[in-house]
Amino acid sequence: MSYPLPIQQAKPTTRALYPIAIIVVLALWLLPLFAITLTSIRSAEDLMVGNYWGWPKSFNLFENYQAVFTQTPMARFFLNSIVITVPTVFFVMILSTMMGFVLARYRFRGNMLLFALLIGGNFIPHQILMIPVRDFMLKVGLYDTPYALILFHTVFQTGFATLFMRNFIAELPRELFEAAKVEGTSPWQVLWHVVTPLVRPALAALGVLIFTFVWNDYFWALVLTQADTVRPVTAGLATLRGQYVTAWNIISAATVLVAIPPVVMFFLMQRHFVAGLTMGAVKG
Repeated sequence: MSYPLPIQQAKPTTRALYPIAIIVVLALWLLPLFAITLTSIRSAEDLMVGNYWGWPKSFNLFENYQAVFTQTPMARFFLNSIVITVPTVFFVMILSTMMGFVLARYRFRGNMLLFALLIGGNFIPHQILMIPVRDFMLKVGLYDTPYALILFHTVFQTGFATLFMRNFIAELPRELFEAAKVEGTSPWQVLWHVVTPLVRPALAALGVLIFTFVWNDYFWALVLTQADTVRPVTAGLATLRGQYVTAWNIISAATVLVAIPPVVMFFLMQRHFVAGLTMGAVKG
């Protein structure tokens, strides 16, 4: 099997075109973000005269971003997303660590079947689950509440997270577990005092991924919520278009604000995130 050569070993023509290609791709990638950010600081007059791509004639930075919280219910949507996302990340990390530990270190009948079922759930299209999940939430009285999204995301994300944690725990040296067994430690003590400190980078990486998945979810926020008092930011942002058709500057400002928490989360956890993703990639 052949692998791509490092750019330093590529042909001179390839090396010369490489930085140009990076700049072009980066520009195409950032162009929509630049357009939205620029629109978020435009005045309403700019938009009314059709100045969508030109340089703003006046800057309404503070006015537009303040209007997001004074003229729209985005503050409530942000609070709803925090209420939904933070508990979900907490529960998923706890459940996936415990299940990953069991599946990685204990052999029992049905071990691989259980593991396959957890992984298989992630391959089911969301559209197939939409009606059964909605009917279930209605029957148990959780529909149109934050608990519906917390419960669903916890269950759905735990499968992927268990696969993630199992692979990391399986790479830990077996000698550590044998030494802990000789010392007479219980499985709970091994999990808490041996496994958890060693997989902390993996937990940080998993936390960033789950936070991003849940915060950016739109499909299930649309299916399982209706009221503004429950909607997270993604579903709430979509409702602004109908209420503020001409206020694209305010909608763009709200869009920028919605994107900030996952970005901040990533940069705060960047060192742990990279370490978690590369942990176990190279065996000593």
